[in-house]
Amino acid sequence: MNTATCGGAAGVWQNGDRAVAANLNPGRRRWFLTSLHVMEKAAGTRRRDLTERRSGNLMPVGWWAVTDRKPYRHRFPLSVIGYALWLYHRFLLSQRDVQELLHERGIRVSHETLRQRNIKFAPLLTEELRHREPRWGSRWHLDERCVQIAGVKHWLWRAVDEHGNVLVHLLQEHRDTEAAKSFFVRLLGQHNVPKVIHTDKLWSYGAVLRELPVLHVVEHIRVVSTARCNTIVEQSHRPTRQQERAQLGFKRRQRTQELLALHARVSNLHRHTRTTTPAALRRSDQTTALLLWQEVLQQAV
Repeated sequence: MNTATCGGAAGVWQNGDRAVAANLNPGRRRWFLTSLHVMEKAAGTRRRDLTERRSGNLMPVGWWAVTDRKPYRHRFPLSVIGYALWLYHRFLLSQRDVQELLHERGIRVSHETLRQRNIKFAPLLTEELRHREPRWGSRWHLDERCVQIAGVKHWLWRAVDEHGNVLVHLLQEHRDTEAAKSFFVRLLGQHNVPKVIHTDKLWSYGAVLRELPVLHVVEHIRVVSTARCNTIVEQSHRPTRQQERAQLGFKRRQRTQELLALHARVSNLHRHTRTTTPAALRRSDQTTALLLWQEVLQQAV
């Protein structure tokens, strides 16, 4: 398997692309093959120094491929805004943590500014990432968990595929048939009808599956919650709980929905392959994810 160095940066695949894609799951394979043109554009770009002074600010390493144009009425260029958003949604940090990391790089910004930029750009980035995602697996794992928003109990309905990629999540105040139907309507509006659906023994799932004709041909497998068999969707709830603790609880429903939506898309973007794969393949996967994020940032903002 041959690789070429991109100006001293991470390697870019030249030969053996099909062989690399053969080791990935179907969804990641399509994503890898469609993103090769993005990596080829960065192959001829020279690598800059560890940090570069621009307008009195030190630019982070790895974001030199992003254009430094400034969005309208914004003080910082697009590379800084994208880097702050990426840190916040990739590593489950608080706004003050991101502020401290940017300050260490010579970028002086308040946590309130970061919060406002996240509110403004999160829906745009979420929609752009959603349109670029490949077609995920045909086995759905559905579950719901309780979330406190400003002291009011809400239910977070979540669907993941067999590879752990988040398909859809929806915050609702109830856990009845109407809430389950709204969840399935959004799920079917963004994805094709699956072959198998795994749920717990909540009766609302069965009622909706009997009510919607398009789901009559789908195999429905009910999992006993106490047996801990539905581990894929249970594990997908862990980042949500970590983010809730980092923020000391969620405050607003709409902001929470937007935050979790972008976090899920970034998580799908950076979902690494199994640890048994070679290190070069994992690094290539990470490089592809970063380049796709840069492409999305330029298109959405």
